[in-house]
Amino acid sequence: MSTTTEGAPSRTSARVHVQKFGTFLSNMIMPNIGAIIAWGLLTAFVIPDGWTPNEKIASVVGPTIFFLLPILIAYTGGKLVYGVRGGVVGAVGVMGVILATSDALFIGEDGQAAPMFLGAMIMGPLTAWTMKKIDSIWDGKVKPGFEMLIDNFSAGIWAAVMLIGGMFLLAPVLRQVTSWLGSAVEFLVDNSLLPLASIIIEPAKVLFLNNAINHGVLTPLGIQQAAEQGFSILFLLEANPGPGFGLLLAYCFFGKGIARASAPGALIIHFFGGIHEIYFPYVLAKPRLILAMIAGGMTGITINMVLDTGLRAPAAPGSFLAVLAQIPAGMYFGVILSVFGAATVSFLVASFLLKLDRSDDEGDLAAATAEMEEMKGKASLASSMLVGTGAPHEGPISKIVFACDAGMGSSAMGASVLRRKVQSAGFADVTVVNRAIQNLDDEWDLVVVHRDLADRARIRTPSAAHVTVDNFMNSPKYDEVVEVLRRNNTPGDGSVADEGHADSGNLLADESVVLHGRATTRDDAITEAGQLLVASGAVEASYVDSMHEREQSVSTHMGNGLAIPHGTNEAKPLIRRTALSFVRYPDGIDWNGNPVKFVVGIAGAGDDHLTVLSQLGQVFVDQARVAELEAAESVADVRRILGQVGSSPAGAGG
Repeated sequence: MSTTTEGAPSRTSARVHVQKFGTFLSNMIMPNIGAIIAWGLLTAFVIPDGWTPNEKIASVVGPTIFFLLPILIAYTGGKLVYGVRGGVVGAVGVMGVILATSDALFIGEDGQAAPMFLGAMIMGPLTAWTMKKIDSIWDGKVKPGFEMLIDNFSAGIWAAVMLIGGMFLLAPVLRQVTSWLGSAVEFLVDNSLLPLASIIIEPAKVLFLNNAINHGVLTPLGIQQAAEQGFSILFLLEANPGPGFGLLLAYCFFGKGIARASAPGALIIHFFGGIHEIYFPYVLAKPRLILAMIAGGMTGITINMVLDTGLRAPAAPGSFLAVLAQIPAGMYFGVILSVFGAATVSFLVASFLLKLDRSDDEGDLAAATAEMEEMKGKASLASSMLVGTGAPHEGPISKIVFACDAGMGSSAMGASVLRRKVQSAGFADVTVVNRAIQNLDDEWDLVVVHRDLADRARIRTPSAAHVTVDNFMNSPKYDEVVEVLRRNNTPGDGSVADEGHADSGNLLADESVVLHGRATTRDDAITEAGQLLVASGAVEASYVDSMHEREQSVSTHMGNGLAIPHGTNEAKPLIRRTALSFVRYPDGIDWNGNPVKFVVGIAGAGDDHLTVLSQLGQVFVDQARVAELEAAESVADVRRILGQVGSSPAGAGG
């Protein structure tokens, strides 16, 4: 049974590229929103025209906006590219741009310096990426004992080089670009054209292209504008919850079927929780409703523009409560009017369009939600409420599927453990297989899935019973599944099918076994395991990046001290042959809050690695064998312990 999608075309459309770029920008800004809000609140309270002026506290406002926030963003961007090492060199590298644009010699004619958010979003990742490339030059070539010396001095020297380069090369360009962008915004405002931005922003939101616009342009420009005049209208161009509120309210009165039934709950989540994505499926189900969103967005912008109102800092998330928290003194009427004015117009237009629709088609909300999650690239916990959780399965259970994001590693090992328990309980006629979520259809009786992927699985298998787990190796939910079988099924003859025994030696080369790993963090451990696969010739170098990408989707921590990082389905072409790598970390590594001592890197070209993974799963549910691996003193010991799997009796363990 194939668990891959090797024949699927790669998604390389312009929309996908822009979406990925926007997601990367968002991942730099969003972790630092708390710091930006802190700056906004300080500004609102302590500056001379704030609510509670305080000259001493106000002295931190300038350094925060010019130094702290850009450095935080540069560090975050660098860390995304190259871990903590990338974050550190990225933070140093951005200092040259900051100083070149905030120094008195470079302040513009208006007497205002520009906060270098744009520079931080360039220098942080750029410095980290170049540092990563430089490290790869001598990777594996440094003599033992000199690694720390080389690592520290190379980072220090390159960070200093990038700092100087940013100061003299990038800073002049960014000053000019910032000036152009600011002039463009002023032109739109002065000529009453800013409401036209909704024609781009509102469709972009439902297509998940909004991050490139919001976090790439609006937030940096808005912060600069707020630093100069105390507030910015740009913070409300995308975050205004009014248009979505009006759309969902129209569905409450004039929608049909599940869309109408779910709209009230979605309205509360959107307006007070600030999760705008909850209304995207309603637009995707009936695309003409984008007109209501554009009309509402234009109304809100027009009101803020006419009344000269805005926010002191970003409203994140885009909740009405977050908007209220960032309104400057004296602007409450204008901002609140912009929210409810936008909601009113959106409601009227959406109501008209819904009433005009005489078809019996309710709009496939489940399909629209799945389409939204496919475009977004991950499941939405908020939008899962739109399509329910799947009815409990009635009658005997004969087909169980263990689903994961790629269907390649995590699900294979989880299915192996569960299969042993099911068969040992005497239900030999019950099949337990693993699949990628994207390959699921509604034929299964019971679906077992990691909790982070549960919503996507429910959309594809609405009639199945669903069990969520967060530990693949020894989840107590597996015993609950067996109890469900005892209640619903008649036990078979108790025979256990032989899964077959693959020879792990064909996949795990001696040079791919490391007993004392060098990594100290999760990301570095993934890189170390991946580089062993590269060195063995099993994969191309870029496969390591896909292993990191896979980890961002859902953790590959399996329990019992084991993690099995592997690439995404899209990375299959980068695999030359199936192989494994094994790295032991005697002191352990923090893997998203879980201790990990063993990291098994996986490259599966087909399905031939799945049996070995199944057998590895049986090793790591056996505490005695785990203890033997912890005490192993040689590569031969590791291979002997892992080799016991292939010689163990069929059906043992579990």
